[in-house]
Amino acid sequence: MAAAEAVRAASLTLRITEIFLSLQGESNTVGYPTVFVRTTGCPLRCTYCDTAYAFSGGQVMSHDDILERVAGFGVRHVTVTGGEPLAQPSTPALLTRLCDAGRVVSIETSGAFDVAALDPRVVRVVDVKTPASGEAARNLWPTFASLTARDQIKFVICDRADYDWSRARLAELDTPAEILFSPGHGSLAARELADWVVADRLPVRFQIQLHKVLWGDEPGR
Repeated sequence: MAAAEAVRAASLTLRITEIFLSLQGESNTVGYPTVFVRTTGCPLRCTYCDTAYAFSGGQVMSHDDILERVAGFGVRHVTVTGGEPLAQPSTPALLTRLCDAGRVVSIETSGAFDVAALDPRVVRVVDVKTPASGEAARNLWPTFASLTARDQIKFVICDRADYDWSRARLAELDTPAEILFSPGHGSLAARELADWVVADRLPVRFQIQLHKVLWGDEPGR
């Protein structure tokens, strides 16, 4: 195979940990049956990460094979998640192909990668890494300026210090994107965070992880 063809072939593959059907457990489409494409690998090591099994391993799949698997589930909503999807350079091309196939597509990404050039049809759900995550220095703040009213910014909050830090960042963010506040699973009681949000009348959507309530830490759910 010629060198140029080899590069092109490599750009049409992704290392995938799992592809599965579940209910969307987060974001503003919570509760919808959704196909999740979980990519392998992540350069971050957040303290609250619940998908460390996706850090390595996985299976190399062509975009065609991924699209075929997704189509087989027969639902419109597709979320590309990880790991960190944007750690693999061919992820943007897959997102575009999923959109072209008529899917309602979102990506869950860490906020440490630029999302400005992604297909505008893709809903971008971007984390802000709080101090308790251990990765706050990785926040790529300029990329948040590219978000639109279709997109979402998610804060996973682990304690009161995280909450106060997040509230300060919220006041600084100039974005039309919807803001989501979630308690860190196992580190902050959902009711406690809800009480803080209500007391401060924050213009955010409070949410818990529906899939955790239903299935705990079971992979593929």
